[in-house]
Amino acid sequence: MSELGLTHLASGKVRDIYEVDAEHLLFVTSDRISAYDYVLSTPIPDKGAILTALSAWWFEQLADVVPNHLVSVDDDRIPASVRGRSMLVRRLEMIPVECVARGYLAGSGLAEYGQSQSVCGVPLPDGLVDGSELPEPIFTPATKAELGDHDENVSFEQVAATHGAELAERLRELTIAVYSRGRELARRQGVIVADTKFEFGRDADGSIVLADEVLTPDSSRFWPADQWQPGRVQPSYDKQFVRDWLTGPSGWDRDSEPPALPDDVVAATRAKYVEAYERITGLRFADWLARSGR
Repeated sequence: MSELGLTHLASGKVRDIYEVDAEHLLFVTSDRISAYDYVLSTPIPDKGAILTALSAWWFEQLADVVPNHLVSVDDDRIPASVRGRSMLVRRLEMIPVECVARGYLAGSGLAEYGQSQSVCGVPLPDGLVDGSELPEPIFTPATKAELGDHDENVSFEQVAATHGAELAERLRELTIAVYSRGRELARRQGVIVADTKFEFGRDADGSIVLADEVLTPDSSRFWPADQWQPGRVQPSYDKQFVRDWLTGPSGWDRDSEPPALPDDVVAATRAKYVEAYERITGLRFADWLARSGR
């Protein structure tokens, strides 16, 4: 039994999962931050609360597109010590596929495009550059790696071969539908969702349910729309700021444990996460903290 009085089931890079009862789990989001498959030694204050607040908001906005696993963020079964950064959720049988949607070219998609003019087997037009908008959103799945390992981009055909054509098609359909709705809502607030990843599970009757987190700065690339300029690295509201410091000023060799983040990088990263929440939702993060008694 953990210090929360619940059975600890698993920990990921950012979340700790506990059993509440036969039908429910508690997802506790920490302030840990990961980059390049390492969990960094320096936390980002309030990051867990920001991810929880934003996920809860998105689950509500997307509920008519696909059902989700969220039950409550303020249920009596959530211990007071983790209120504001925890979600009571339905227990699901998770589908081991990272469902990635891309509307713009960046990150590993840009690198793959440079080699094959395609991403995960999806052919793309000539002449695209860093930050280019794609003709239409594409589904570029990945295998879900164990902690410390790399997710590996795979083709739609590989997902179909492993999990069946019907499930693969449904995952692609839902991924594009959820991304398209999220992208539209964020764009109204001046934020581009360049790409994102989702996780889905099955509930007791076999229905596919949106799970984990959704459209957060950890799982997405958020760019300010008024500064978007293809052909360069875009300003962002996500952890790209941390990645850029690690591969630049820090001098990190990428073969050893990453160095601790300096105070200014920590403060700037927190500010970017808060700004992402407030710009997208139109809500004040301070109000979320007050609501949760923090």
